[in-house]
Amino acid sequence: MMKSKNPLANPPRYELQSVYADGTETPPRIVPVGEIAWDTTGMNRRGFLGAGMTAVAALALLQKSHANTTVKSSVSDDCTNVKAHLESVNTLAVSANGKMLASGSSDKTVKLWSLPDGALIKTFDKQEDNINSVAINPDGTLLVSGSSGDKNKLWSLPDGKSLKTLEKRKDGFSRITSLAFSPDGTLLASGSSDKTVKLWSLPDGALLDTLEEHKSGIASVAISTDGTVLASGSDDQTVKLWFLPDGVLLKSLEGHKSRVASVAFSPDGTLLASGSDDKTVKLWSLPNGHLIKTLEEHKSAIASVAISTDGTVLASGSSDTTVKLWFLPDGVLLKSLEGHKDRITSVAFSPDGTLLASCDTGGYIRLWSLPEGKHLTCLMDLEASPPSAKGITVKATNEYGQTVTYTLPCGSPIPAGAICTCNCVPGSYSPPAPKAIPQSSGGSYCSCNKVCTCVPVYY
Repeated sequence: MMKSKNPLANPPRYELQSVYADGTETPPRIVPVGEIAWDTTGMNRRGFLGAGMTAVAALALLQKSHANTTVKSSVSDDCTNVKAHLESVNTLAVSANGKMLASGSSDKTVKLWSLPDGALIKTFDKQEDNINSVAINPDGTLLVSGSSGDKNKLWSLPDGKSLKTLEKRKDGFSRITSLAFSPDGTLLASGSSDKTVKLWSLPDGALLDTLEEHKSGIASVAISTDGTVLASGSDDQTVKLWFLPDGVLLKSLEGHKSRVASVAFSPDGTLLASGSDDKTVKLWSLPNGHLIKTLEEHKSAIASVAISTDGTVLASGSSDTTVKLWFLPDGVLLKSLEGHKDRITSVAFSPDGTLLASCDTGGYIRLWSLPEGKHLTCLMDLEASPPSAKGITVKATNEYGQTVTYTLPCGSPIPAGAICTCNCVPGSYSPPAPKAIPQSSGGSYCSCNKVCTCVPVYY
């Protein structure tokens, strides 16, 4: 590593040297990411450990010499260079075991992420239409996606294999807007802009019933935890309650002054929350359907509501770019989570209530820790992010015995048991440089540092 009397007067430079167990070593080399294959492809453990140790030692020395230099984390709160999807993220769903998060987007893709680290696991085959809703069945083996093409598509988990397509109408004018599984996973409810809710049996995908009492398109559906009641929110400004599995209409809840965009049951089934374009969240008691309280702190339309599994916290996401947390059953505002720059479209709790995911129309997904509401990270797909985005890839064996490659933003903690494949170190190099490497500045370098942290390098 070269030294300079004024380290900030020169551009950064990173050199990598391999030191082998038998004492031999290679001369220091500047190694761009694009050329790292010469040293890592097929590298035996003898080579990997030597390179890794050298890189770690160099980084430690650099960090010590510049202990007073302030370096901003590459995973910044504004998520400037960390996007999850190319276009609007319209929907989120967390698996019952809390280990998977699914997202659906207007870029026509469904993506699967691991929790709590937020690593990208898989991108499903691209579809023909925008993805408006996703849901994961209770045992985590099946995902259903609903699209603007009015199709429900079934996928196996965690491999993302396409299994079956449930088509509703072929007129090209209606779209699936919301999906919900019954607690036992044998029934699927889908709401559509064609004013209907359809009930499907699983796993065969047979159509059981069509519920047609709404006067306008369906925006949201939810099923109670005991599987006996279905709630549907509609553009007709009402929420309707249906008995399951028969589909008999029980009650119509009226009070909103605009489209009811989202509905959610409390775990004990005694409360229903509804979010509307009228900027309010309403709390209803069940089974009588009496209005308990109207929550009015948002400054714009409510897009999504969710209730924690212990029933004590309600989250609401709005077009005002905030997520608000409310105490239940009182409806007292606890906290407003700020950071999104675009309209929030969906919110989802982890089963243990320690994590909240939120997404927006800009293609971003954020994770928040609960109950303090601290921003944790932004989920990233390098292919969906700007060219300036930097990330790391790690490999780990999941609970199914599969080796999965994960993608994480630089600066993210490596998941337990994972192995770093490339640690991106932002920096540049300057003359004299090896003739084989063009003189340039900027870019990322692969340090072979299995710690997998991104460290700005200076000399």
